[in-house]
Amino acid sequence: MRPEQLELYLVTDRGLSLGRSILDVVCEAVRGGVTMVQLREKECSSREFLELAVALKERLSGTGVPLVINDRVDIALASGADGVHVGQSDLPCDIVRRLLGPDRIVGLSVESVEDAMKANDCDVDYIGVSPVFSTPTKTDTAPALGYEGLRAVAGLSRHPAVGIGGINAGNAAEIIRCGADGIAVVSAIMSAPDPYAAAAGLAASVRTAVEARK
Repeated sequence: MRPEQLELYLVTDRGLSLGRSILDVVCEAVRGGVTMVQLREKECSSREFLELAVALKERLSGTGVPLVINDRVDIALASGADGVHVGQSDLPCDIVRRLLGPDRIVGLSVESVEDAMKANDCDVDYIGVSPVFSTPTKTDTAPALGYEGLRAVAGLSRHPAVGIGGINAGNAAEIIRCGADGIAVVSAIMSAPDPYAAAAGLAASVRTAVEARK
């Protein structure tokens, strides 16, 4: 995984896609500048999840944009996805790494400085710092970390850090200035009237902030 692939990370949510096909929204977002996609499906059967993962993997073929599956190692393996993202209550990351092998992507959510310190001992490719701000997209999370919490986690992590939770065009650049290597968004793209334009705006903000930090 290249570091720049974390810059604009789209997490899907069918319920926020305004009735549009996830495949269509993702493809438009990738055309606009999304650099990584996580397929997150909580409300469908395993068969439907697999079919969607296979279709999305095919759509992303040749783009250089990795496909990561939320939680489900079995779906990732069966679909040929590029990796898996797990949370604190999912399969332990060492088991995920053992099942996936050394070459696929493993991401881990952290919700505190303590989580981040423990993650330093894990064989993961990046951490998702969650939630930076409160968001209705995901309600089963720890209290919001804010900019200071994100800065603390990113400062001590030996892994690249991606901020997620309440991130949009208005705060994306500040997330990078706090030390994150990228931003992860859900509704900012999935619910945008024009996913291409939303992604392009976010990508430009992030890239400018990344370049300014060098």
